[in-house]
Amino acid sequence: MHSSLWVSKTGMAAQDTKMTAISNNLANVNTVGFKRDRVVFEDLFYSIQRQPGAQVDDINQLPTGVQLGSGVRVVGTQKVFTQGNTQNTSQELDLAVMGQGFFQIENSDGQITYSRNGQFHVNSEGLMVNSQGLPLEPQVQIPDNAVSVSVGVDGNVSVTTAGDPASQNIGQITLAKFINPAGLEA
Repeated sequence: MHSSLWVSKTGMAAQDTKMTAISNNLANVNTVGFKRDRVVFEDLFYSIQRQPGAQVDDINQLPTGVQLGSGVRVVGTQKVFTQGNTQNTSQELDLAVMGQGFFQIENSDGQITYSRNGQFHVNSEGLMVNSQGLPLEPQVQIPDNAVSVSVGVDGNVSVTTAGDPASQNIGQITLAKFINPAGLEA
């Protein structure tokens, strides 16, 4: 294959990957807690036809030389963890993470997974769960007679119950933070 066609092919393949990432970002524009992907590129090796600074004759040197690139490749995709827009839903258990951190969710196999999606519900056992029915970790159980639930900025969950106007602390939502959140597996 002619080298210019090969270089063009690498560029097209890289841009195809970028378009796939953009398409996924657009498809998830209304997904709660979604963080967009950014494609990271790097150039491939260079073919050096003439070395910069090489001698042209006994006195003169080449100022730049001739270096031809061999294309581009995708080295990775990164999640972009900028703060998204918050929306008031008037739902007591719709939460948003302001700044860094992830909600900890216990998967069906007991593994802990992490999410920025703060849409929570109460299951039949009174546990705070995500849309898939998976509980928060540590678990927060809301009593049957709770009239209202509130979550403070520190993650403390309080309820007021029928017949008792004083709020009671029933647990705390803790966030997990990572040194390299862009390196987490989606």
